[in-house]
Amino acid sequence: MPAQWEHFEHGADIGVRGIATSKAGAFEQAALALMAVITEPGRVTARDTVAIDCQAADDELLLVAWLNALVYEMAVRHMLFSRFYVAIDGLRLHATAAGELLSRERHQPAVEVKGATFTALRVARTDNGAWLAQTVVDV
Repeated sequence: MPAQWEHFEHGADIGVRGIATSKAGAFEQAALALMAVITEPGRVTARDTVAIDCQAADDELLLVAWLNALVYEMAVRHMLFSRFYVAIDGLRLHATAAGELLSRERHQPAVEVKGATFTALRVARTDNGAWLAQTVVDV
């Protein structure tokens, strides 16, 4: 099964979902889904990198911490990201996010993501053995 991301509807907010053969891959795809809420990821050049480390008490809280770390980095650095390299060691995540400074003209951001929530939060293996990582983001 190829890695993929998708959105799902949830009231006024938007669900983000990553699916991949590994948990780290599902987290990478969930991050792409997060970026796709804001802009088309293909518009963002992977020019500069940012290292991100986080940890949590379980996989679901780790997903929230990861996505919220990306929201934080976007806000303070005025960047968008298009490539993610995630490694998960137990309940610690080490990642590199690659992207560039925000250009309103080129990226045409649709919304501002305020953060990941605990709504519809799930990190688990699916029946076919793939990993799924999903939550709803507040926009």
